[in-house]
Amino acid sequence: MLLKEYRICMPLTVDEYKIGQLYMISKHSHEQSDRGEGVEVVQNEPFEDPHHGNGQFTEKRVYLNSKLPSWARAVVPKIFYVTEKAWNYYPYTITEYTCSFLPKFSIHIETKYEDNKGSNDRIFDNEAKDLEREVCFIDIACDEIPERYYKESEDPKHFKSEKTGRGQLREGWRDSHQPIMCSYKLVTVKFEVWGLQTRVEQFVHKVVRDILLIGHRQAFAWVDEWYDMTMDEVREFERATQEATNKKIGVFPPAISISGISLLPSSVRSAPSSAPSTPLSTDAPEFLSVPKDRPRKKSAPETLTLPDPEKKTTLNLPGMHSSDKPCRPKSE
Repeated sequence: MLLKEYRICMPLTVDEYKIGQLYMISKHSHEQSDRGEGVEVVQNEPFEDPHHGNGQFTEKRVYLNSKLPSWARAVVPKIFYVTEKAWNYYPYTITEYTCSFLPKFSIHIETKYEDNKGSNDRIFDNEAKDLEREVCFIDIACDEIPERYYKESEDPKHFKSEKTGRGQLREGWRDSHQPIMCSYKLVTVKFEVWGLQTRVEQFVHKVVRDILLIGHRQAFAWVDEWYDMTMDEVREFERATQEATNKKIGVFPPAISISGISLLPSSVRSAPSSAPSTPLSTDAPEFLSVPKDRPRKKSAPETLTLPDPEKKTTLNLPGMHSSDKPCRPKSE
């Protein structure tokens, strides 16, 4: 298990971002989805939790098969997806990712939002007070993103909002900008496979960091699109976009409810709550790549001789072939 705490500041207030994060997730998912690939919304329902109060439960499937490296496509099912379950009690949320094909793999994200510049070192005392972790600050203006995801229109150093007058952020903007808020994310990655655990968990954290950076940049760069929306309006946008996204990837639209309160089964209500997410990156780490020129070993003949029912014979089985910025330690 590898635990890290990420802090991402935004030139917004917590109340404003409640609309912005819902808008960003829906739009991003739609843009990144295509026929047979992308994010399918299975369930999106309001509910009431006995401890956290009213919230929103979502379940999504992130289809990845064609984007997997060749070594992975050879062993995973033809239809391969990661399941995301989210419980959103904004400003406290949780997201969980699991994969039935990899039962020892999971990602757990707890999120809290506060109106400050990332200065609360005790925000997760109840959840992880005695757990060792790194604290990593993510700067949406100055941290580099993978080149394939870069868009000048979504670069906070160049973008300036017409509706809020905010933008064109410069180095050190977090020290003086008002308003300012922070997304605190406690991320636990587990891949309990001997020999690969450390490297895979480190790689997944790198992917998560990139996703958080891109998503928060987009939420701010799209502020003029969502800034005047009400909660009812953004829920309607979310519903329409999710149905369009499901059709885009070739699945039937789910039953999506945006009003009223429904009680989910206790097994669902007792699960952790979720922060909305962006589609997972699918680049494979180099250390998992299979060398192309590696010779294939033979353990038995490649031919299959069936027995003659009239006489005794031997059965020869077929051959089997083996085919950023540095983090600082959390201050005590």
